[in-house]
Amino acid sequence: MTETSNTGRGRKLALWIGGAIVALVVLGVGGTWVYINLIKDDAPEELSFEERDEEAAATDAPATDAPTTVAATGTTAAAAATTTAAAAESSGLDGTWTATPESVLGYRVKETLFGQDTEGVGRTNAVTASLSLAGTTVEAGDFTVDMTTVESDSGNRDNQFRGRIMDTGNFPTSTFTLTQPIELATVPAEGETITATATGDLTLRGTTLPVTFDVQARLNSGNIEVDGSIPIVFAEWGIPNPSFGPATTADNGLLEFLLVFSQG
Repeated sequence: MTETSNTGRGRKLALWIGGAIVALVVLGVGGTWVYINLIKDDAPEELSFEERDEEAAATDAPATDAPTTVAATGTTAAAAATTTAAAAESSGLDGTWTATPESVLGYRVKETLFGQDTEGVGRTNAVTASLSLAGTTVEAGDFTVDMTTVESDSGNRDNQFRGRIMDTGNFPTSTFTLTQPIELATVPAEGETITATATGDLTLRGTTLPVTFDVQARLNSGNIEVDGSIPIVFAEWGIPNPSFGPATTADNGLLEFLLVFSQG
């Protein structure tokens, strides 16, 4: 009788433990869904001129003073195009441009937490950069970012980023240096966006590799703004997979930037 009683008690205990584990899993998954979908702020949109303009509009400080465009046809259109090109060529853009504190650089990585998809995004304004222009040629360009200042919406993620992942104690900065001039089809007029391709050396976590990527540029209120992103496969730069605990990540991410340059 005692043995039967102990067996029954053991089964009940096992069932209770099993049920508790299932309940914890359900609560964990459900709680994560609630947090990601109902509580947590959405990850910021990718850096872009549109996002910059929307943020400026929200603070009643428009970032773009684009001129009014009037449609023209025939000889009028040709004359307008000639005038615009001449104005761009004589706009005094030649020389060295340096990044302002409005410049921002960061990362974007897809994450899965208890089966729920989200994104990890970290950013910083601690960026130094320069451009050298001569006519329609970008002759030189570079940026340096202080990786110790990159922050996301999660302290745990930031601790992992600065420690195991990017080891900012040993590699506090990341850099990019243009290795080929960029030939522009034209010097952009105020408010006009142009696309170009940049090639250079990118250094992350002490490893330097050549990269080629597209950028968008525009002249905005006397500043040159450059927007772009560089796909990063972590293993190629010797970056450990960012996955930790219940969070798993893709084996790649984006280094994204929006650099604002002033002349002088």
